[in-house]
Amino acid sequence: MASTLAALNDAPIPDFVAALGAVLAHAPWVAEGAAAQRPFPTVEALFRALRDGVQGASDARRLALLAGYPDLAGPAARSRTIAPDAVAEQAAAGLDRLSEAEYARFAALNAAYRERFGLPFILCVGRHGRASLLANVESRLASSPDAERRTAEAEVMRIAAIRLNALVTGAGPLTTTGRISTHVLDTVQGRPAAGVAVELVEFVSATETAVVARAVTNADGRTDLPLIHGRPVPMATYELRFGLGDHFRRVGAAHGPALPEPPFLDIVPLRFGVGDPEGHYHVPLVATPWSYQTYRGS
Repeated sequence: MASTLAALNDAPIPDFVAALGAVLAHAPWVAEGAAAQRPFPTVEALFRALRDGVQGASDARRLALLAGYPDLAGPAARSRTIAPDAVAEQAAAGLDRLSEAEYARFAALNAAYRERFGLPFILCVGRHGRASLLANVESRLASSPDAERRTAEAEVMRIAAIRLNALVTGAGPLTTTGRISTHVLDTVQGRPAAGVAVELVEFVSATETAVVARAVTNADGRTDLPLIHGRPVPMATYELRFGLGDHFRRVGAAHGPALPEPPFLDIVPLRFGVGDPEGHYHVPLVATPWSYQTYRGS
């Protein structure tokens, strides 16, 4: 349940610690340290206090914090015996819907990582598509132990920032979300293209895609809501698919002349990459029945 920043500033210490218990799992001492620094003027200031508490802690406490995080797609995650927040985060990343071969690959990578670093592999999964998750495990296996400790702690704080933003409302929220949006313009009519079916898919592997969102453009040529919003945009390769042929069939039927069948352009795909999960990716389509163009808009 969400709390207001004002209520947390006035709460008894045990209630403050309990309210923030899910932000940094198995580490109530972080919230206890932050409680003494109240009141916080912004959610961002509260986050800085939590982050500084971790960075200023003893090596043993920081190691224990890292050790408390679950393996990605591990047995505990599959049996849902990990913390509810972790269950939801891994499920949102699709890690509860893997094939047995994919589970086996994650198990092997998790084991190799633990053998090398003595820690679970920690990644803010909400910021990554499935292909990016696997690429990160593989690339970080080549890291040095010191560098990997720093990376793991940074990922812990990324996870904490998203959880805190979802948990606490108030002034100065953290920037933890991004957007993918689109806009279709019909340059034959010189107006927005309404009624265009739009599908957003993520490339999971060289042979697999997953549908992320489907929508239809409104009278302004936009979807009523961004195709991804209110969360980080997972780092991945995506494709927007526009039902342009159906749009121009309707336009031709109403205003003529009719276009030939099959149309020159039917389903128009735009493939693009997301490398900034907190960014706004506006991917418009400017089209005629015979040509189209795009750009990264705002």
